[in-house]
Amino acid sequence: MKFSNGYWRMRDGVSPLYPAEARDVSVTPDALTVYAPTKRIASRGDTLNLPLLTVVASSPAPDVISIKATHFAGRRPRTPEFALVRSETAVEITDDEQFAALTSGDLTARFHKGDSWKLEFVAGGRVLTSSGYKNLAALDVDGDGSYLREQLLLNVGDTVYGLGERFGPLVKNGQTVDIWQEDGGTSSEQAYKNIPFYLTNAGYGVFVNHPGGVSFEVASESVSRVGFSVPGQELEYLVIYGPTPKDILRKYTSLTGKPALPPAWSFGLWLSTSFTTDYDEETVNKFVSGMADRDLPLSVFHFDCFWMREFHWTDFEWDPKVFPDPVGMLKRLKDRGLKICVWLNPYIAQRSALFAEGAEKGYLLKTTDGDVWQWDLWQAGMALVDFTNPEAREWYASKLRGLLEQGVDAFKTDFGERIPVSGIVWHDGSDPEKMHNYYTHLYNRVVFDVLREVRGEGDAVLFARSATAGGQQYPVHWGGDCESTFEAMAESLRGGLSLSASGFGFWSHDMGGFEGKPHPAVFKRWIPFGLLSSHSRLHGSQSYRVPWEFDEEAVDVLRTFTKLKARLMPYLFGQAVQAHEQGVPVMRPMVVEFPDDLATTHVERQYMLGDNLLVAPVFSEAGDTTFYTPAGSWTHLQTGEVFTGPAWHRRTVGFGEVPVLVRPGSVLALGEIDDRPDYDYARGVTLALYDLADGADLTVSVPAIDGSEAARFTVVHDGGAITVTRVSGEALPWRIRLGHAGDVVELPAETSSHVL
Repeated sequence: MKFSNGYWRMRDGVSPLYPAEARDVSVTPDALTVYAPTKRIASRGDTLNLPLLTVVASSPAPDVISIKATHFAGRRPRTPEFALVRSETAVEITDDEQFAALTSGDLTARFHKGDSWKLEFVAGGRVLTSSGYKNLAALDVDGDGSYLREQLLLNVGDTVYGLGERFGPLVKNGQTVDIWQEDGGTSSEQAYKNIPFYLTNAGYGVFVNHPGGVSFEVASESVSRVGFSVPGQELEYLVIYGPTPKDILRKYTSLTGKPALPPAWSFGLWLSTSFTTDYDEETVNKFVSGMADRDLPLSVFHFDCFWMREFHWTDFEWDPKVFPDPVGMLKRLKDRGLKICVWLNPYIAQRSALFAEGAEKGYLLKTTDGDVWQWDLWQAGMALVDFTNPEAREWYASKLRGLLEQGVDAFKTDFGERIPVSGIVWHDGSDPEKMHNYYTHLYNRVVFDVLREVRGEGDAVLFARSATAGGQQYPVHWGGDCESTFEAMAESLRGGLSLSASGFGFWSHDMGGFEGKPHPAVFKRWIPFGLLSSHSRLHGSQSYRVPWEFDEEAVDVLRTFTKLKARLMPYLFGQAVQAHEQGVPVMRPMVVEFPDDLATTHVERQYMLGDNLLVAPVFSEAGDTTFYTPAGSWTHLQTGEVFTGPAWHRRTVGFGEVPVLVRPGSVLALGEIDDRPDYDYARGVTLALYDLADGADLTVSVPAIDGSEAARFTVVHDGGAITVTRVSGEALPWRIRLGHAGDVVELPAETSSHVL
């Protein structure tokens, strides 16, 4: 939100209060409080009729400093609040004539005591960012209430990422970003997943601890600063020191929650009925058999909205006209080795039998007059489940348990963004403005917890559309409703990378796009992007997404990349375990992996898939593509071609190929199975060695499908010899391959070490 009118003036109706000096300081063992009047005090008389801002510095975790600025402190606490994982953190507080400072780990918040207000964040011997005079402000806006705003300095060359799943440019500099949930598709400034956290390439990130609306002006209102504002009388933000982007994400997700580890089966191919298409069990069987007949491995079948009766969403009951024997049908599908996902939303249509039940028991959101809140958008007369009510949560969960007993394995938690803010009352008295964004967190948590309860830890997975900070705990999230064009494919990638820079470890999208039927070229180019994402789904709106609906080449392309992903699972699932344990996303922008390579700062049409694979989707029918490789010799996983960096490369590739490059110095664990994602990754594993430098000493962990370590290997390059040793794990047959085309060395189970 912009408050100023250029450099010198404020907008009409805006009355600001700025801290002018650090007048007084109070110190406790764990906090530093600075009292800042809004003008310099020259005499006692200046203290009268003068506003005072209170600024408290504390630390919820090492290398993290919270700054809480307050104007009027008498407002009642308003829920909800983000559930941050705060730890007892030793801090050092100093107070002398020049500075008052609080240090946590390697990060210091330093308040100047000079003639003007200044707060600096210092680490690694340099000022990371700062707030000066007229940056922090309490503002009254005529007709719009009160706000707190902060503006933090962007040094020359600093770039900003994150703020949720945003579909515009990956670098947020120059943008206004409003953290406000909307069902707006993927082609506008609106977003389904709004996260008040940004990541920089300058060694730090910033999290604004406000679940409601937060407005960011990223080098826009003030072109050398990131401004952020919240309504009310209080603002808390946390500065998180890295120094690397990965370190920042580790520390941010330690505060807001690490993602659960999705089950290994969920990394396989998901196929949907699509949205408004006609389907019944015969259609489903035709799709499933068609995939099997064409040697297209399929892991999950998804039933979209119309598994329920029209006008009844959500009532959790199968449409008896279309699916007269749902339990039998699900068993027949599961006997073919498939997992089952069904669509949900948190809305209850008036025609649903659950509407009367929910209204009678007080499980639905109410108006200030005590009536059930309703409208006709999406479903006729629909109401909203009030997840702030514990009994409503259990009521909704009980319906899900019934579906799980029938044989359902996962839920697509759609919607959760269209949440009213006026004329309504939440059961627990939550503030409507804060609950608008936070509602999705309660919704996804209820569903995920039921899956975890019934299916067990490690076997719970969602396909969720909306999220707020902390939502990464309940994977997986997908990119929402995009068009079926190359432009939409590119905007989907930007959204996914922006979300990953916001701490989300797992992400997917609709291969081929959602709206309309894609041109065969779009569909075929989207397939490798989809299969080289953490999760992979074929889903559309008015048309099916089985590949033979497009052409036979699409069948071949899908087969190629589905099987490739299955063979990559020892590597990919290892990266998933890392995301679960450390909070480092599986898919990530180039700048997160290579922050010191200035060429990566604005790269947004390629990404790292884990630590060691670079993927550059192709966005043209002809296959013309340009991609960047950082320093070293990168090997094309499919063709073996070597690309030497740092450099940009131009190529023209067929539909069955995509630039997927192995990082120099990598040992890639490849599986021997290509028809499913969940298997014994250590049995018959191939360790493929790529451009190992002399002196390399690497450790490679091969996971089991429960996330534990199945085997560990060391790889040492010493002079002319490379020694590969299995140091732990069951004695199983294994293989070694040098580079892309080297001979494969077959090793029996009893061999634990081999020299190349």
